[in-house]
Amino acid sequence: MVLPRGSSKKRKAMLMGVGLDNKDGHTRVTKGDNFVMMGGSEETHERMTETAIKVNEKLSARGKALEEVSPKELIDIIHDVHK
Repeated sequence: MVLPRGSSKKRKAMLMGVGLDNKDGHTRVTKGDNFVMMGGSEETHERMTETAIKVNEKLSARGKALEEVSPKELIDIIHDVHK
């Protein structure tokens, strides 16, 4: 996303995951620098959190922040962490 010329606002991006398969009644919330994962079974929540952490590692290795990548590049990174 490109900000309008003259805009002084800094873009901020965040990954958000919502798990809907929780049947044990446990409330799960995990927050990171640019992500928040909520809900899900223990397994689902763990996988969402692990994905967000790996995405951040890949971004860091590329020298980029989440708000600096295109949606297509982000999708490619997510697919890459699940190979």
